[in-house]
Amino acid sequence: MSNIDGGAESSALGKLSDELAQAVERAGGATVTVNARRRMPASGIVWSNDGLIVTANHVVERDDDITVGLADGRQLAAALLGRDPGSDVALLKVEANDLTPLPRSPEEVKVGHLTLAIGRPGPSGAMASFGVVSTLGGAWRTRQGVSLEGWIRADVAMLPGFSGGPLVDGEGRLIGLNTSQFGRGAGSGITIPAAAVDKTVEALRTHGKIRRGYLGIGAQAVRIPAAQVAALGLPQEQGLLIVSVEPGGPAEREGLLLGDVIVALNGQPVAEVEQLQDRLTGEWVGKPIPIRVIRGGQPQDVAVTVGERA
Repeated sequence: MSNIDGGAESSALGKLSDELAQAVERAGGATVTVNARRRMPASGIVWSNDGLIVTANHVVERDDDITVGLADGRQLAAALLGRDPGSDVALLKVEANDLTPLPRSPEEVKVGHLTLAIGRPGPSGAMASFGVVSTLGGAWRTRQGVSLEGWIRADVAMLPGFSGGPLVDGEGRLIGLNTSQFGRGAGSGITIPAAAVDKTVEALRTHGKIRRGYLGIGAQAVRIPAAQVAALGLPQEQGLLIVSVEPGGPAEREGLLLGDVIVALNGQPVAEVEQLQDRLTGEWVGKPIPIRVIRGGQPQDVAVTVGERA
């Protein structure tokens, strides 16, 4: 009986091994080498059949003289269409119309799913590491103050040169972009979900960068007295006290003052600095946004034309 069980177990493991090898082969065909820094090359992902390549921004150390090595051995010059240091995404373009992007994983990623990190940091072929999804995170703010919609952490080894490559499921379908930029410790990193990368790619194709608005103020959260909350009918007990105003900035031009307390932006309550930053999206750049403040104990509406953060 034990021999039968052992044979079945061996067969199951052999089948899984073969399936993972096939997944690496499929994903490896859409994983490229990115030569854009002095030390070892990094990896990238074929994003469209007309030559768009996505990689991690931190591995693109120069704006020109970039080349991409394809799985079929071709070495192509690549143009940098745009980059977003905040989310660590860069978009390259090569002159090719016969590339095959990875299909997207149709399944909702869950903790415990088997995954593969794929890299091609040189001419020796695709490389892979194997693991499971260990953590799924919601919206979070990077060290650069940029909000990302979510993130994935898998216990795959982020080997040297793997940044910019894909995390794929057990069938070689794309889950997201791997980056060590936000990891803690050698060999660690996170994965930016493909849907979030899509939004960044579209913005980079259009503008060459992610547009982020700013008002030109410094602010801190403060508690609003309960009597004032009741008298003004405010939906929150906290607002943002303006503690500095940039000379010549959007806020100063439109008359926001030191001591004003911001309580709403475009009709939405604001109680944290992060909320203010998150709502100043690129679509507001160059447009007036209504801001409600408390000034001298009374509500006042000010329209400020949003500037673009450098």
